[in-house]
Amino acid sequence: MRTVHVGDEVDGGTYVNVAGTTLWHFSAGDAQGIPTVLLHGIFASAASWGAQVPDFLDAGLRLYLPERPGHGHSPDVDGDFTCDSIVERTIAYLETVVGRPANIVGWADGAAIALVVARNRPDLVNRIVYVGGYLNRGGRQLDQSVDLLLDRNPTTVDYLRTHHDTTSPDGPEHFSVVYDKTIRMLSTEPDYAVAGFSEVRTPTLVVIADRGLVRMEHALDIVRTLPNARFAVLPGTHILPVEAPELFNPLALSFLAADPPTDWLPG
Repeated sequence: MRTVHVGDEVDGGTYVNVAGTTLWHFSAGDAQGIPTVLLHGIFASAASWGAQVPDFLDAGLRLYLPERPGHGHSPDVDGDFTCDSIVERTIAYLETVVGRPANIVGWADGAAIALVVARNRPDLVNRIVYVGGYLNRGGRQLDQSVDLLLDRNPTTVDYLRTHHDTTSPDGPEHFSVVYDKTIRMLSTEPDYAVAGFSEVRTPTLVVIADRGLVRMEHALDIVRTLPNARFAVLPGTHILPVEAPELFNPLALSFLAADPPTDWLPG
């Protein structure tokens, strides 16, 4: 176990205080650029966005990549992982670290978190790119990768353990605690009714992969419910941003820069 302190710099990022919790984050880009927060998903970290960071920086954005407690470089905290706690910390991060309204790009359950933040605090969110996320278990396809996690497949567990052990300040002995907490969350959350987001007017681009975790009908339900949503289906799997950044990055950046056309009127 390694003790971390606010202000410590590790692997290019810095530890910050977010509502009494010490979190690691990476921040870079033009100080005058539009703040854009990239939210990773379950069993992931800021490193998930490695294929996006160079292009997003080249576009002039000010990037913020926080890591949740128990993920990546951020130490774990007492209690279970829950969507509510992640939402609360994300709001606190936007208020105290980012300090102004921001775009949010969320992946997997990070996408659900982005929508809840926009619903609870619309003043903090400019635009959302919602990537490969479902709002409840009815929106999730049957998928072997999820089954491997839930069934504690030894090869899968060892892979995740290696990533945890090389980055977490909690030390290798804490991995089983994080795994158990993550599995409990994956088994029950997110659990939001799609209809509960009908008042979220934040411009949102919903992106899913044609071979991903999200059921097409569920994604369409989200798009039809949100007043200002657009929809994109790209060839790929749940790890679409890593598999095909040449497709995903320009799409996300163009949406963050301006509204796409809504009508075609022949001249």
